[in-house]
Amino acid sequence: MRVLGVDGCKQGWVTVALVDGRFAGAGVAASFADLLGRLAAGAAIVGVDMPIGLRDQASGRAADQSARASLPAGTGSSVFPVPPRPVVEASTWEAALALARSLTGKGISKQSFQLFAKIREVDAFVRDLRIREVHPEVSFRHLAEEHPTIAAPAAIARKKTWKGQRQRFELLAAAGIHLPTELGDASHIPPDDVLDAAVAAWSAARIAAGKAVSYPAQPSERDRSERLLMIEA
Repeated sequence: MRVLGVDGCKQGWVTVALVDGRFAGAGVAASFADLLGRLAAGAAIVGVDMPIGLRDQASGRAADQSARASLPAGTGSSVFPVPPRPVVEASTWEAALALARSLTGKGISKQSFQLFAKIREVDAFVRDLRIREVHPEVSFRHLAEEHPTIAAPAAIARKKTWKGQRQRFELLAAAGIHLPTELGDASHIPPDDVLDAAVAAWSAARIAAGKAVSYPAQPSERDRSERLLMIEA
């Protein structure tokens, strides 16, 4: 069984493929459409670290709230609170900021706005049910629960630190995902992006096997395509 884990990066998108739970290659794509056409062939599930499914209403997604609450104290902010569709579809930060304030009563940062283009890329394929939303920090928490001697869930260091990256590398190896030094096109991608793609693939394998946990546990919210909004790990 082949699955793909995907994370956004400065170069576009980085992917890690697993076959029967073992590393089977990494790649880079400039666009999400290119990724699906060139790198996702034969994948049963494509786990993506990006919001999939947007709400038209002002209130936030229950998926984000539930996933954030599942993380250890002080780390929940890593789960991005996704604003309503009109905000994500705004063409400028100024327009998005005005819409966010109007619809939610809160502003958005320029850093958040920079993610919107990638959210729109994925949203164009929202009806492809192979594509599933995952979140690396939630996935690593579950992985740490399985291997607490490597890193307790509450003791995983931040992903851009040496300790945090070593912990993530060792947790993946304990799960049978051994990332080689040479990753082809992905060899020059920042380590934290590769590690996020790898654990996204781990979650994708769990989804394909029917073993994943969803946030919320019983999702009921849907976007305009009738897709259930949930984060899986």
